Amino acid sequence: MTRLLDNVLELEMMAVVKDKEDIGFSYIKKTISTVLEPGEVLIEVKTASFCGTDYHIYTYNNWARNRLNLPLTVGHEFSGEIIKIADDVTRVKMGDIVSAETHIICDECEFCLRGEGHICQNTKVIGVDRDGCFAKYIKIPAKNCFVNDKKHSLLELSVQEPLGNAVHTITHFPIENKDVVVLGCGPIGIMAVDVARAYNAKKVIAIEINEFRRNLAKKLGADYIINPLEEDVYEKVMEYTNGMGADVIGDFSGNKTAIETAFKYLKHGGGFAILGIPDENITLNVTDDIVFKGARVYGVTGRRIYDTWYQIRDLLESNKLHLSEIITHQMPLSKINEAAEIMGKKNCGKIVLFPGDDINE
Repeated sequence: MTRLLDNVLELEMMAVVKDKEDIGFSYIKKTISTVLEPGEVLIEVKTASFCGTDYHIYTYNNWARNRLNLPLTVGHEFSGEIIKIADDVTRVKMGDIVSAETHIICDECEFCLRGEGHICQNTKVIGVDRDGCFAKYIKIPAKNCFVNDKKHSLLELSVQEPLGNAVHTITHFPIENKDVVVLGCGPIGIMAVDVARAYNAKKVIAIEINEFRRNLAKKLGADYIINPLEEDVYEKVMEYTNGMGADVIGDFSGNKTAIETAFKYLKHGGGFAILGIPDENITLNVTDDIVFKGARVYGVTGRRIYDTWYQIRDLLESNKLHLSEIITHQMPLSKINEAAEIMGKKNCGKIVLFPGDDINE
């Protein structure tokens, strides 16, 4: 394919673009250059999945207004086939089926050099800071490609990036034979329920207000489901943990009240990993809920590069996950605005999208 593209300077494709400072996406015909910078690859996207970040871009919330430079091809979770590589690329080869570590890091800052690239101070995010994968083709650095075993479903391979968030969060503290709380069962939280079961948690307690997602958590093996709108979360968690509290809590909600309450039912010596991003400041009794408890608190951003990806590979090989249950919707990319509305109503797990083959559709 590289030779076939040697004389082709650009390709036409349909792509999802954020081009207006308003709610919604545009699905338009555009071109992508096939000329590669050193270290780059060109990928034909096979499957892409919809993320909460994409929904924030769809609604054009304050974060999006302050972060994005429009127009932008959006999307960052995908699987695809490498169809062209730069001359200096040796890490991957033509025909590889890859997914992407979506954080493009500098490899030069203090954090990258000490093996903590996930907190690189110069991170650029695919589909946020540069054109993304809701299109037929995408160009990214070869160093961001994670080569997959072709035996796995392209559906499942497209959700490895968010699965990595779940793995990073819920396994940062040891969870085998521990009482684990999953706070918020959106797509990543529901993955965390599945991961906690795969890692042999003693009990998995899922906390979620949405009925669809509560039912999905139960289906995936949560031992207890708590609806904060109808039950006292603190009392129920303490009841389910014999009055001791949760050994490990993973927050995927970003909800102020939920996080503040969770510190109350965190067990002495327990670990609290927070992926959710609150819109409001959190009020804590640091003395009683952190210091005297000997609590451990960990902020989660992205995935550890590439440690988390190898954990994901091991999980896929183990066949202990149930990603086919978590992927609740499959849609053509042309229905992107419909997908966004489904996400907004929260009656879904992961939504996987398929780029169209016909640029005139």
